[in-house]
Amino acid sequence: MQKNAFYNDLSDTNKYIIKCCFFIFFVNGIYAMVFGSILPLLSSAYQLNDLVSGMLISSHQIGNLIAGLLAGILPIYLGKKNSILFLSSFVVVGFLLIITTGQPWLLLAAFFFTGISRGSISNFNNKVVNDISNSSPTASNLLHSLFAVGALISPFLVIVTTKLFGVNGWRVTGIIIIILILISQFMFSRMPIDEEKPKKNKTTIKKNYEFFKNKYFLITVVILFFYLCAEATITGFIVKYFVDSTIMTVLQAQIVSSVLWLAILVGRLGCIFFGHFLKKSHLLLLISVGASMFYFFLLNVTNYSLILLIIFGLGVSMGGIYPTAMTIAGSSIKEYPMAIGWLLILGGIGGIAMPTITGILSDQFGIFAGMAAIIVAIVIMLIGVMAYALIEKNNKV
Repeated sequence: MQKNAFYNDLSDTNKYIIKCCFFIFFVNGIYAMVFGSILPLLSSAYQLNDLVSGMLISSHQIGNLIAGLLAGILPIYLGKKNSILFLSSFVVVGFLLIITTGQPWLLLAAFFFTGISRGSISNFNNKVVNDISNSSPTASNLLHSLFAVGALISPFLVIVTTKLFGVNGWRVTGIIIIILILISQFMFSRMPIDEEKPKKNKTTIKKNYEFFKNKYFLITVVILFFYLCAEATITGFIVKYFVDSTIMTVLQAQIVSSVLWLAILVGRLGCIFFGHFLKKSHLLLLISVGASMFYFFLLNVTNYSLILLIIFGLGVSMGGIYPTAMTIAGSSIKEYPMAIGWLLILGGIGGIAMPTITGILSDQFGIFAGMAAIIVAIVIMLIGVMAYALIEKNNKV
C-alpha cells in the first residue's frame, strides 16, 4: 500500500525541491494551455490565415516532442541544472517573439521554442519528483494536478487581461508568463541538484539505453502512447464534435470542454487522496476501464445533461492515468538518465499522430467516424494496463 504522506518523509532539501517543481509545473500548465485562448486574438492582430494558425500549434507540439530527447541527453554532458536553465529559457524568447512580430516564420520558431521549454520542464520535473519521492503515485498525481490547475487558470488569465487592456490583453498575458518563467528560472538556479557528469564512453552510452529491455518501461510506453492518442484528440476535438454533430451550441460545447478539464483535475486529486487504498496496478486498471466505458457512452448519447455527467466521469477516469502510468517505469527513470526523455518522445508521437488521423477520417467519413477511431487507442491502452496488472499479479505468486 502506497503512503499518502510521502512529503513528511523527505529531507528539508528535497522538500524545497518538491515545492519548486510543483510551482514550476503549475506555471508550465498556464503557458502550455494558453495558446488555444490567444491564438484567435493573435491571428486577428497579425492577419494570419487558418493554415498558418494550425502550423503554429503543430510547431509547438514538434518542439515539445524534440524536447524529450534533448532533455534526456543534455544533462549527461552539461549537468541537470545547466541543461534545464538553458532549455527552459527558450520559452522567454518564444513569447517575446510572439508579442512583437507577426512574421509567420518567426512565429513558427517562437511556438517551436515554447514547445522545447514545455517538454524539457515536463521531463525535468517528472524525473526529479519521481527520484526524490521514490516513485510515489501521490507525488506524481499532485504534480500533474498542479499542471491541470494552471491549465484551468490559463483562459481566465486571457479573459482578465483582455478586459483590462483590450486588444493588447493577450500581449500582457505573454508578459505575465515571461515573468512567471523568470521566477521559475530563479528557482531552478537555487535547487541543490547533483551535477555529476557521467564519463562519455561507449560503456556509459550502452548502459543508458538498456532501459529498452525493461518490460515495465515498454509497458509504460504502450500505455502512454495510446493514452496520449486519446487525450490529445478528445481535448482537441470535443467542441468541434458536438457542434458539427449539431448536438449542442458552441457555448454548450465550450462548457463541456471546461467540465472535462475540471474533471481531469478532480481525477488526479482523487488518485492522491484515495489511491493509497489500492495497489498501483488495481488503481490503473480501475480508471482505465472507467475511461473506456465513459467514452463509449459519450459517443452514444445526445442529451445535454447526461453528456455533462458522462464527460465528468470520463475526465475523472482519465485524470490519473498519465501520472500513475509514469510511475510504472520508475526504476528505469531513476537509473537511466534518458529513460524519461524517451517516454515523453514515444508517448508524444501518439499525441501528434492521432489528431491528424481523426482529422483525415472526419474529412472522409464525418466527425463521428473520426471520434469513434479513438476507441481503438483506448482499447489498446487498456490491454497494456491489463498486461501490467497480470505481471504484477504473477510477481506476487
